[in-house]
Amino acid sequence: MPTLFNKYYPVRKILFFSGEGVLIFASVLGILVTFSGWNVFLTDPLEYVLQALSVTLIFQLSLYFYDLYDLRQPGTTTDTFIRMMQAFGVGCIILSFLYWLFPSIIISTRIFWGCYLIICASLLAWRSLYYLVLEKKWFAKDIILLGTGETAAKIVTEINHNPESGFAIRAVVGTTPAVFEHNGIPAVQRLTDLAGDPRLAQIERIVVALDNRRGTMPITDLLRFKVQGKIIEDGITFYEAITGKILAEKVNPAWLIFSEGFECSRMTFLIKRLLDLFLAVIGLAVSLPASLLTALLIKLESPGPVLYRQERVGERGEVFSIIKFRSMRQDAEKNGAVWASQNDSRVTRVGGFIRKVRIDEIPQMWNVIRGEMSFVGPRPERPIFVEQLVQKLPYYSLRHSVRPGITGWAQIYYPYGASEEDALRKLEYDLYYIKHQSIFIDLLVIFRTVKTVLFRKGSR
Repeated sequence: MPTLFNKYYPVRKILFFSGEGVLIFASVLGILVTFSGWNVFLTDPLEYVLQALSVTLIFQLSLYFYDLYDLRQPGTTTDTFIRMMQAFGVGCIILSFLYWLFPSIIISTRIFWGCYLIICASLLAWRSLYYLVLEKKWFAKDIILLGTGETAAKIVTEINHNPESGFAIRAVVGTTPAVFEHNGIPAVQRLTDLAGDPRLAQIERIVVALDNRRGTMPITDLLRFKVQGKIIEDGITFYEAITGKILAEKVNPAWLIFSEGFECSRMTFLIKRLLDLFLAVIGLAVSLPASLLTALLIKLESPGPVLYRQERVGERGEVFSIIKFRSMRQDAEKNGAVWASQNDSRVTRVGGFIRKVRIDEIPQMWNVIRGEMSFVGPRPERPIFVEQLVQKLPYYSLRHSVRPGITGWAQIYYPYGASEEDALRKLEYDLYYIKHQSIFIDLLVIFRTVKTVLFRKGSR
């Protein structure tokens, strides 16, 4: 989940990924040594290490591409086993090409299948244990939630539906009835009431999630707990940290002004621009055969131009023409601009396919080269929709403080958008990206976009 970039990222997530890598590596190396003997291993250990390392890297990469490291909703053991077999099947195909390129790291068939069985058994046991840890909330950090309104409800929902958040709510504090279910969680009216329960009194973290703080903030109690060593956290900041998005509906201008982030150094800007140019040139060259075939199919299926130009709002609110392969009928907007929708009747058969695999986005690399777009950033919207959204959605204009992108943080976590409500949800992710933008996040978005394209998820 997006929490990779903040201080709340649970150590157990790192341990889980690292532990799985160690298990795969140790399984392969152990079988190699068992079959070959210690004497042979000690004469040339580097060869065995490279063999084990190649299997580890390819198998973990395959597990990632099959979403087996996204444990927000852990599956059953059977489901995990099936998906793991699918991932390892792809991994074996990749390894066969790797062995063809580098024959020195080939593992004999008998030894490889021995490694395979051991890896499957050890990873199933490891994941079953981790699922149990998530279910029982072992090692989760206990928090006290101050607030019973909508902000608190969103935090409760996120923690309850995302076992990997690393937190467990142990008490809810508020003078009004909670708008959310808190079955099994004690509810008190004042922070001082927690002193009656020694277990609650020992909790070190209080999250302040009040919708309206004027006249309701227990400042005296919070100050007393603060000087006693408890951690007092703002609910908006806490929500941002565990979700990877900013709660645009509830955040106030002061929070945005005084919070850290929302800055991009000259060096970061320069590296980002060079990366954009490099990827755009390479991308256009590599995709040339697919582009030519797409252009031919579009021309054969329906009358009209192959390329489609449309006005979009870019950095600093400047309007530019985005370039895409035409995926709709030529008269798709004869009645005016409308939001795209799922199973849109205006989309042609070729258009439906190129949207799913995102081939229609390839010409936008020219926009990147021209400096109108970046590879990673908020998706540019049409001027007519921007005018509406700026009036209705708080802070929507902040999206135009950076260059729009072919892909973005919002696209990989909220890929579907066909209404003002969807625009608000995507704005939450866009604001998070603008606040935390870095080359590392850009590379992660690009990597995840490649996975999305390969598995045809989240496109329209």
